[in-house]
Amino acid sequence: MSSDRSERTATYALRRRLPDNLVGHLLFSVGMVARVPYFATILPLVDEMRPGFCRVVAPKWFGVHNHIGTFHAIAACNLAETAMGMLMEASLPATHRWLPKAMSAQYLAKATTRMTAEATFVEPLDVSTITDGTDVVVSIRIVDTHGTEVVHCDITTWVTPR
Repeated sequence: MSSDRSERTATYALRRRLPDNLVGHLLFSVGMVARVPYFATILPLVDEMRPGFCRVVAPKWFGVHNHIGTFHAIAACNLAETAMGMLMEASLPATHRWLPKAMSAQYLAKATTRMTAEATFVEPLDVSTITDGTDVVVSIRIVDTHGTEVVHCDITTWVTPR
């Protein structure tokens, strides 16, 4: 993948222009939620975003509680999709696009605290080899504040040249 700034997605270019501190993270996250309002349900904070890696944090608040007071399953999936989307935006050049195609989720433990999702590629991504559509799998590890993995998701994305 070329490192030429003109080839970055507009999303990643914006993230790179903002400061790498809490203020920059908040500004970017608010903008992301304005563009993808459904993500607002989990109050995401994009903590780190770079090619090949994204970390998103979501607080435990009453809007994500299930009937037993823990982080509900769909909120965890929303968090996983947020991390996957920002990973793809940081990793693909503007010459390519992506769409989520499938998700598998494993609920491993009760989520009783805020959650942190870390998204990475299952296999190294070489965009130069993508000339037709191809499946790219993103692995998302969601942990609680104790570092326990409470949810694991794999999201298959369909990547094509524009």
